[in-house]
Parts: sequence; C-alpha cells; structure tokens
Amino acid sequence: MLSSDAFTAMGTVNTVVVDDASALVAAMAIVQTEIREIDQVCSRFREDSELSRLNGRSGGDAVVLSPLLEEAIVASLRAAEMTGGLVDPTVGRHVQEAGYTVTFCDLPAEGPALQLRVRQVVGWQALAYDPRGHAVRLPAGVSLDLGASGKAWAADRAASAAADRLGIAVAVDCGGDVAVRGPVPDGGWPVRVAADVHSDEWQDVVVFDGGLATSGTTARRWRRGGVELHHIIDPSTGLPARTPWSMVSVAAATCLEANAAATAALIMGDRAPAWLDRCKLPARLVDVSGDVCFAGGWSS
Repeated sequence: MLSSDAFTAMGTVNTVVVDDASALVAAMAIVQTEIREIDQVCSRFREDSELSRLNGRSGGDAVVLSPLLEEAIVASLRAAEMTGGLVDPTVGRHVQEAGYTVTFCDLPAEGPALQLRVRQVVGWQALAYDPRGHAVRLPAGVSLDLGASGKAWAADRAASAAADRLGIAVAVDCGGDVAVRGPVPDGGWPVRVAADVHSDEWQDVVVFDGGLATSGTTARRWRRGGVELHHIIDPSTGLPARTPWSMVSVAAATCLEANAAATAALIMGDRAPAWLDRCKLPARLVDVSGDVCFAGGWSS
C-alpha cells in the first residue's frame, strides 16, 4: 500500500511516495530538506541565491562554487553533453528576455510586447569550469538557468537520500519529473502520464527503476503583446522553441537523463522519434493536435 504527501518548493508541487507508511514522515523530512536547500542555492528567482550571485559576476574572474551548486552545474553540463547542446544552461538571459523573470505562479499571464531577436546562445562549452579548483567563470553576458535540468536532478538527489538513509522504496515527483530509488515495491511504481492532473488524455504506466520525466510547452505559457511564449528555449535561435510536440515523456536510467531527453525531443521536433529510437529511450510524444506516437520501445 503506497502512502504519499506533498509540499511546494522550486515553484512547483513536490510529492513523496513510499511503500511503508511508517516511513513517510521521515522520508518527507529528508526530501524537504534536500529540495529546499537546492532551491535556496540554485534558484535564479531568488536574489540571495548562490546562482544569482554567480550570474551577477559574468565576465569577471572565476568563482569558487559550493559543493551543492557545483553538483547542480555539473548535472546541467551532463544534460548538455548528452543532448548535443539542445538542453543548455547558458540560456538564462534568453529565458528572461522572453519574460520569464519570476516564478511561474507570479508571472503575469498577459503583458506588453517584447523585443525579441534571433541569436544563438553562447553555449555550454564556453563555460570555463575547473573541476580541480571547483570554480567556474561565466563569459560576459551569460546567465545560467538550471531549470531545464534542476528539478529532475533534485528528484534524483532527494530520492537517493531518502532511500539510502531509511533503506526504503521511495519515489519523488518534482513537478512531473519522477525519480524512484530503493527496493522495488510489488508491481512497481504506478505513474499517470498526462499534461496536468485535470487532463482528459493520459496513460498509466509502471516504473521499476531510474526516472520518468515529462517536458511540455502547454503548462508554462504566457502572452506578451498578443504573442504566446513558453519556457523551453531553442539554443540555435535563443527563442522559445517552435515544435510539433505539446509534451514528451521519457524513461531513462535517471530522472536527469529522462528530462534531458524529453526536453531535447521537444526542441528537435520531427527528428525526435528516430533519435529516441537510436538512443533506446522509451518515449511517448503528443503532438499539438493531441495525436500520440511512441518511440524507443514505449508501447501503448
């Protein structure tokens, strides 16, 4: 019998699920501590976060990182390398220029027109990261946004912490990015894949290990000057990606890898199913008309 509880952090709802009800309180405490620390250190929406201070020193000398921020940045670089730069942490300034300057719950749905222009992002390989010195130097004008990998990495980290410390089966869902760790409960972890909790279209699946992540362009949208925008940036243009997909769900060995693949598939467009097949990453893709296709071994 699975038991769960939820809390809000990182601008989203985070859910903790265990198969031992007596461990739920302890698991919640561990996950809350992990995620709230990540939010305090890695949020670009908090002026006092370490990430905000780092972004404020772009173009300057290398900055020594705390272990937590370094781990988050390394995770974002892994996502960038895995996707050939389609999921890139150097999109921060482009996301802000598209109007995403505060947490989504505080973001006005409507606003005046923005002056957006096409320009390629600087790119993750331009970051001067020194693993021995635990430091990074941001090129001038570059702002990091860890949102594309951050929640998935947080789910992996928090689920591992709870499972390791308590010796239990645990699943952590950070706004649709699900990581599972520990002994597999009987029958696995049931997960409903849908655009949101009120959606009329969904698929129920079972996860046994690793992670399952969904990326989409429908949940986080806003309008500026009558133009609809969203938060997934195409590094080749620096603008919200133009994609045939409304949402992509991917299963992988970790939630970080699943999220990176799902986001890359959105940006990749029509080439995504073949890429996911080659990578052997089970995926479910929903196009803007609501039609569903599968790749990488995911079945209906």
